[in-house]
Amino acid sequence: MARDFSVVGVVGLGTMGAGIAEVFARSGIEVVAFEREDEGLERGKGFISRSIDRAVARGKVDEATARTQLERIQFTTDWQDFERCELVIEAVPEQLDIKLEVFNKLDEVCPPETILATNTSSLSVTEISVSTKRPHMVVGMHFFNPAPIMRLVEIIHTVVTDDHVVDDIRALCTQIGKTGVSVADKAGFIANALLFGYLNHAVGMYEDRYATREDIDAAMRFGCGLPMGPLALMDLIGIDTAYEILDTMYRQGRNRMHAPRPIIKQMMSAGLLGRKSGRGFYTYEQPGSPKVVADRLTPKAEDDAASGVALAGRKIGVIGSGTMATGIVEVLVKAGFATTYVARSEAKVDGVRSAITKSMDKAVGRGKMQQEAADQALALVTGTTRLDDLADCDIVIEAIAEDLHIKQVLFSNLDEIVKDGAILATTTSSLPVIELATQTARPEKVVGIHFFNPAPIMKLVEVVHTVATDEETVETAVALSKAIGKHPVLCGDRAGFIVNALLFPYLNDAIKMYENNYATADDIDAAMKVGCGYPMGPFELLDTVGLDVSLAIEQTLFREFREQGMAPAPLLEHLVTAGFLGRKTGKGFRDHRR
Repeated sequence: MARDFSVVGVVGLGTMGAGIAEVFARSGIEVVAFEREDEGLERGKGFISRSIDRAVARGKVDEATARTQLERIQFTTDWQDFERCELVIEAVPEQLDIKLEVFNKLDEVCPPETILATNTSSLSVTEISVSTKRPHMVVGMHFFNPAPIMRLVEIIHTVVTDDHVVDDIRALCTQIGKTGVSVADKAGFIANALLFGYLNHAVGMYEDRYATREDIDAAMRFGCGLPMGPLALMDLIGIDTAYEILDTMYRQGRNRMHAPRPIIKQMMSAGLLGRKSGRGFYTYEQPGSPKVVADRLTPKAEDDAASGVALAGRKIGVIGSGTMATGIVEVLVKAGFATTYVARSEAKVDGVRSAITKSMDKAVGRGKMQQEAADQALALVTGTTRLDDLADCDIVIEAIAEDLHIKQVLFSNLDEIVKDGAILATTTSSLPVIELATQTARPEKVVGIHFFNPAPIMKLVEVVHTVATDEETVETAVALSKAIGKHPVLCGDRAGFIVNALLFPYLNDAIKMYENNYATADDIDAAMKVGCGYPMGPFELLDTVGLDVSLAIEQTLFREFREQGMAPAPLLEHLVTAGFLGRKTGKGFRDHRR
């Protein structure tokens, strides 16, 4: 049976410590709230009082409840007041010497049965625990900021932490309305270990000028449904904080993917710390403000790659009959473009038209589209089995199987069939666009237009230019993307483009974390959904995408970047070999057959 906690202590009443104290008080638990000096104590009391007052103003609690919550907190500067606590959590600055001093003092004052917890986000819990006479009673309780709002708590156990301590803390997290996830003592724990490798990689893209800050952030928001783009998130966290976490992770794991990119240290040295200083990757209205203002890197209207491109009357061709091709045809005709699609058989031609008709009938039935508009869109659709029927198209988009040889043969044929000056586009998500361009006599007119599935719903399009693509072709691809209601982002022709190059190393890191028994798949998924606001946990996403597809993308990334940290996790390779491919086979990281 889990232990019942009635009195909990908190050391340090900064923003985090004050928030933790408030969380316990709101849950009916008495709190001993400590600061070394009266000034800090009053400041912490002010944090809590203002937070509770805001809750009253918003109608979340009444005045009487608010007073009761505040009365549960004993504010003190006396260490001896911790004698009656069953659990004490430190929330002091992220410096090991300060934390060790606190733990040594608590070890002297608290009864042997008192659990001592650290709120550290990056330091070794093991190193902290062995400085006490009770290492088996020491655990990490990593709250996320702001503690009263964020639901995740990472419970970090060391090799000597008693199992009952972890069980008791996990039950306590449930009692105070938090989601507790258990993880071994690894740099970054779950959320930071997965998040900061991804952030560091995104910073590298920006530093290498592979894509703009706006396009990197938009790609991850629109392509993955994330609440914030990685560079905006770096600014929110703080460039200095990000550097310290990455540096700690690198020193512990020696994974080059975690070595802070040089620009992070440079920005920190220059005082460009993100929102709190008013400048980071973006510029803000004032220090502490979330409002982004224009600066020298902000795209200007005259820089818009779609400006001045006339698309009226242009005819579009689409090759393929799968889900992606069908979706692309649908969005094109809805936007008013006459579109001819090519499928391998009359049955597949009929299947595409039937799928588009069914989709539009649903839209009309739900009131999202007028019947007249649906009829007009369907009138723009022409299906055929002959590539020659694309001869007079201005833009041709292939959406066939992800096989380089098949695509190369197709592009060679299209080059002979389609009129001079027409653009040839590929929807490939992983193959080199230049390998297709070189099969034609018009490499300057070949571009990647990578849609995301399902095309009628997903807003992102990655426009991929090769070393040979001319500006007019890029501008036309961007203009077309905007004309059909998509958000285009520009990037160069390298493995993974933006989204997959950032997403799949993160997924691979999650597999390695699970493979090394640092945490369960359920806890890793919960940490990323609850702690970071991701729409899906990494293992849910892997099973949905398909483990075979994921492995193929990771192998491509590893071959191109030669980063050891990108080497596919052996467990992923074993699961694919065994035929456990995720939802499509009924079993992957989870069993979907039940």
